[in-house]
Amino acid sequence: MSELQRVLCVEDEPDIQTVAKIALEAVGGFTVKICSSGEEALAAAEDFDPDMILLDVMMPGMDGPSTLAALRQRPALAQTPVVFMTAKVQPQEVAQFKSLGALDVIPKPFEPMQLANQVRALWDESYD
Repeated sequence: MSELQRVLCVEDEPDIQTVAKIALEAVGGFTVKICSSGEEALAAAEDFDPDMILLDVMMPGMDGPSTLAALRQRPALAQTPVVFMTAKVQPQEVAQFKSLGALDVIPKPFEPMQLANQVRALWDESYD
């Protein structure tokens, strides 16, 4: 198992971007790149080479599921774990996101002091 170091966070809300970046960098010690849209993530992901991608579901333009599908078409990113971050956490919604290939779902709003631990736990689970 490799170590989780680089996290790509795709989120369109500036306030959530700021909180997530601080939480993941300061608390988790990760290297974080923020993208504001699915299109921006597709342009930046291969160069950033993330270990994990956190992906908002509801974004203008390319939404999270469409972004995930496009990421999976790229060989370098086809196996990168993706976790959706969303307020849509009804059991059938979570099951649908997982059926699309997401590792899991982190509910929004998230607890900033717990976000890094949640991400690390999902990372660890993906390699059990």
